[in-house]
Formats: sequence, C-alpha cells, structure tokens
Amino acid sequence: MNIVSQLAAVLAGLIHVLIFVMESVLFRRPVIHRRFGAEAEHLDAVRPWAFNQGWYNLFLAAGALGGVIAAHVGNGEAGRSIALFSCACMLGAAVVLIASDRAMARPALVQGLAPLAALLAWSVSM
Repeated sequence: MNIVSQLAAVLAGLIHVLIFVMESVLFRRPVIHRRFGAEAEHLDAVRPWAFNQGWYNLFLAAGALGGVIAAHVGNGEAGRSIALFSCACMLGAAVVLIASDRAMARPALVQGLAPLAALLAWSVSM
C-alpha cells in the first residue's frame, strides 16, 4: 500500500471508530440519535440495532487500522489485504446507505469517501 492509501485507510478506520461511539455508546443522546434519523419515541425499538451496527463499524475500523499496522510490522500482503477488504466493506455500506435513502447522502459520503480514496490510491499504484 502506498502512503496515500494507508492514510486514507487510517482515516476511514478512525471515522468508523467515531461512528461506533455514536451508535453504541452515545446513541441515547438526542443530538446523536436524531443524526441517525431516530425519533425519541422510537428509541427503545431502535437502540438494539444501533448498538449492533456500531459494533459492525468498530470491527471494520479494526480491520482497516489493524491491516495498516500489520503491513508496517512485516506482514505486508496480509495487512494490505485486510485493510483494503475493510475499506471495500465500508464503501459498500455507504453505497447501500445512499441507494436506500437519498436523504442519507451526506452520511454516506462521510462513511464512504475515505475508504474510496484508499481503494483508488492503492489501485492507481498497482
């Protein structure tokens, strides 16, 4: 992985750690659950899926961040594969988000631009 793809993968990972915190730790706060389109009266019903979704995002972040770290400690091919697979999953989720609800275009861009940059930067360097 070149430096641009590594930096983009790290940024994607950090963004997904933040998303984990919002979905799994801070979701009951009005400013947070409204950001995800959840109304206060539906919070008890929505909270379990948000909590679970947050963990998915943390695991994707661990793949992107851990992959870059692994690439730097001597496991280049495996680290690159893990980081890029995680970025591809993040990008896929962003595409599904915008395809399912055009009003979610901004969150999809936040979620998808860094992994897209990582994948593009890596593919250009090939």
